[in-house]
Amino acid sequence: MRKDKDKKKEPVYMIGAVSRMYNIHPQTLRLYEREGLLVPSRTEGKTRLYSQEDLEKLEFILFLTRELGVNLAGVDAILRMKEQMEQMQKQIEYLLEYIQEEIKRRYAEDIEEQTKALVRMPKVQITKLEDYIYNTYKKDED
Repeated sequence: MRKDKDKKKEPVYMIGAVSRMYNIHPQTLRLYEREGLLVPSRTEGKTRLYSQEDLEKLEFILFLTRELGVNLAGVDAILRMKEQMEQMQKQIEYLLEYIQEEIKRRYAEDIEEQTKALVRMPKVQITKLEDYIYNTYKKDED
């Protein structure tokens, strides 16, 4: 997964190519950069190079401005909130992994006692809410 993430950050498109691909004026891309919405990498000669990750962000910006009519200040606020949500999601995933590992570790210590118990304990598994809802509704449809 890390290789794919690194590949997305490799700069590959010049400003002219990006402006043609998305039917926008190069000045618009420069404006987005001045506003801090996009930060393309630069060559030693100061040529802007856009990565696949930059293009995905640009597509989101264009969706917000063209389809939803959001102004640039709104786009900036939305991008910041989106970034915060992604960071929180990573923290939640880390916390869930930690909890699952802790539960496995504690149950591994008690396996011998569990096999001798008169009443067996059910296995505990933590599930993301989205997965639970998806699996529940998927079963209902079948």
